[in-house]
Amino acid sequence: MSMAANLPDAREVSRMLACNMEALAAQLLPGGRRNGAEWVCGSVAGEPGGSMAVHLHGAKAGRWGDFATGETGDALDLVAAVLTQGNASEAYRWAVNYLGLRDMGAVATRRAEVIQKQQAEPVESDEKRQKAALAMWLNARPDIKGTPVEAYLAARGINLSALASMPRALRFAPEHYCHEVKSRLPAMLAAITSLDGVHIATHQTWLACNDGVWRKAPLQTPKKIRGAFLGGAVRLQRGASGKTLKDSPAGEVIAIGEGIETCLSVALACPEIRVLAAASLGNMASIQLPAQAQSVTLLADNDTNPQAQRGLRRAVDAHMAAGRAVGVARSPKGKDFNDAYA
Repeated sequence: MSMAANLPDAREVSRMLACNMEALAAQLLPGGRRNGAEWVCGSVAGEPGGSMAVHLHGAKAGRWGDFATGETGDALDLVAAVLTQGNASEAYRWAVNYLGLRDMGAVATRRAEVIQKQQAEPVESDEKRQKAALAMWLNARPDIKGTPVEAYLAARGINLSALASMPRALRFAPEHYCHEVKSRLPAMLAAITSLDGVHIATHQTWLACNDGVWRKAPLQTPKKIRGAFLGGAVRLQRGASGKTLKDSPAGEVIAIGEGIETCLSVALACPEIRVLAAASLGNMASIQLPAQAQSVTLLADNDTNPQAQRGLRRAVDAHMAAGRAVGVARSPKGKDFNDAYA
């Protein structure tokens, strides 16, 4: 909407919505509940659960994240996700009506539908999930050389021995419980850590051997994350400086991708750069970087899906808003960089 219409822009409308976020969250997500400074529910459909949280107060008011899908956004994005199937213009019109700024006419809304989660796990507090994630990590084998993890990655065209050092973020769990099949399977585990290096979540990839080749296990959901991971990252390569993320030198280019495999492929091709896996598209916008980080390259999948395009746009905008130079790199072929280098 133009300022000639005497209406605030989308960013200001989002800020106005966030000023009374608890009332808005209760209306948009009726099955949720207040938990401290957050409104928690199962998803943007608003059913009971604990996979999604909305900040209600303070500087982060209106910011939300779905830990299951990785989708994030501000208050206006929440309106779009819940009511207008991602249509930002219609969400703006609805918000202007809701705030009483002007009668924008009827807005056709369609609430997000509950996505049935296969073998849904019990709802847990963030603290309990974090402790469980750390426990599974500590119980896994730190040396992945010669394990199915190394074999699985080799089958994806990733030769770990060609890296300057084995990624310490990766571990092997020979018998890792899988809720979907209610049994223990081999798995690759990856540590998701905060900027301060605190283990906040664990990424799990269950594996299976077929005809002598290790692949992802044939599950409906072969990959899952345990713990509240937004803002964290899987640290795969330190780059030329060799320093921790928090102490990374100013001017260093930081490459951020979604999946572990595509990020490892880039690490092999570009050993001089720091590489982080966000574990989800939504988290590419939320990932925490040190104040001196001045330049990021986002490793984008070749995905024309509108939701994927919005997610990438949010990531670009978020890093630009933080004062960083932002580049977007795409694989010359296939879906992602792992397809290019495999």
